[in-house]
Amino acid sequence: MHSHLLPGIDDGAPDLVTSLELIKGLSVLGYRHLITTPHVMTEVHPNTRDTILRKEEEVQEALLEAGIPITIQAAAEYYVDEAFVSLMAKERLLTLPGNRVLIEQSMIQAFPDLMQVIFDLQMKGYRPVLAHPERYTFYTRLSDLERFADRNVELQINLLSLSGYYGAGPKKMAKALVDQGLVSFVGTDLHHPNHLSRIKDMMKEPLLAEAAEQAINNMLVA
Repeated sequence: MHSHLLPGIDDGAPDLVTSLELIKGLSVLGYRHLITTPHVMTEVHPNTRDTILRKEEEVQEALLEAGIPITIQAAAEYYVDEAFVSLMAKERLLTLPGNRVLIEQSMIQAFPDLMQVIFDLQMKGYRPVLAHPERYTFYTRLSDLERFADRNVELQINLLSLSGYYGAGPKKMAKALVDQGLVSFVGTDLHHPNHLSRIKDMMKEPLLAEAAEQAINNMLVA
């Protein structure tokens, strides 16, 4: 429910060949349905609903032709900044099932009005999902993230955080979130073949089993 598999529109798969390679790799690992979420970042990856859905259709046709036994749909990972505030005020967002909106912010500095953005999303009927909260360097205490859960924001951790791929800090925070039952979703955040290789290496990680048992990813499958 969080990956970057559409070709050539963000920092994920650069072309269709790589898209199919990554998706086939996930299929081999047992995945049967993917919701890929390209970045929407105005200054870096200025994707729109149309650009994303066109690429989704291209990948779906290629999967059918290649006979890869997996289904895929597209949502988006929205970068919260002033441009997003403007976007959500005037356009319908690309959502995960249940009208959920996957959001992220800068890794090094919190968006000052994030709680207001979350409130505004909820008032519009969206259900915010905060991507990889364990990776934000400015959230150093579990209580920093508990306040999101208290406001009905679902938290999605990255699978690779549980292996220490992003460092000791994110692993420690991800484990704390699992231990406290605060994880709603686990995502691959898959961008490239190295991510896929590392995911294969950690499939028997005990902490992953704990997180998977807690996560409600299967609720997103129609």
